Amino acid sequence: MRRYRVLHRTVYVYSDAVTSSYGRAFLSPREFPGQRLTAHDIRIDPVPSDRSVGADVYGNTTLYFHVTSEHRRLEVTGESVLEVVSPELPPNSPPWEAARPAAANGPLSVDFALDLCPPEISPGVTAYAAESFSPGRPLVDAVKELTARINTDFTYKSGSTTVTTRVSDVFAARKGVCQDFARIGAACLRSQGLAARYVSGYLATRPPPGKERLVGVDATHAWTAVWLPESDGSPDSAGHWIGFDPTNNQLADDRYVTLAWGRDYADVPPLRGIIYTDAKESKISVSVDVAPLED
Repeated sequence: MRRYRVLHRTVYVYSDAVTSSYGRAFLSPREFPGQRLTAHDIRIDPVPSDRSVGADVYGNTTLYFHVTSEHRRLEVTGESVLEVVSPELPPNSPPWEAARPAAANGPLSVDFALDLCPPEISPGVTAYAAESFSPGRPLVDAVKELTARINTDFTYKSGSTTVTTRVSDVFAARKGVCQDFARIGAACLRSQGLAARYVSGYLATRPPPGKERLVGVDATHAWTAVWLPESDGSPDSAGHWIGFDPTNNQLADDRYVTLAWGRDYADVPPLRGIIYTDAKESKISVSVDVAPLED
């Protein structure tokens, strides 16, 4: 088990006054077997006149807020302390075909297997995924190979895409960032009839040998999870989810802190909002620190 303190600060600066700002934040880490939240707070400056906390259809905690005082700077800070345990892989991985969800497994498992709109599953994506998912191959083996292939075949290049870039464009360009690689992984799984989650969170990094850990230089991260039914074949909609990270060519372990999950980035952006202003320019700065805590 590992313990972390996560500090995620976002600052918006505007060239003119903002008279009203509505925001929605996915900055509250999830709790589930393998991750326990022991302390959490979201601070907003200026203080909102209205704020409320709820849950979306996938069970993520989401915060809504409305700042009505005039401002040129908005700061949103999420701070969390949590414990993370590495997930255990099932002792026997079934053939991947057996992991295709059916209606008996519940609506959410089926929902995560559906293509998105606009469709992301092109003939090229389907053919690319099929190279790893040969008939009867164990699911975990196929996923590990797919993870390695995406890591090798796609180049990580910051700034090469935006949050609105389509999977087909990333697939054609063969470059992107972690959000893109997670979406490619999800599209590949769905092309084979498997259920895939897009997972938003953080990856705890370690400094190079002999170097001090730098504060605030971590970043948000994204990876994919594939659904695996209960080993006894029972129609349990929860089942198991196995996280894999094409950006770093590895399965998710206790270095991965989960914020939220959905079908795509659009379901779970850390922050999203609408402002009313005459400002012509704005700047955003994001600082993330994932600090390990000693017992």
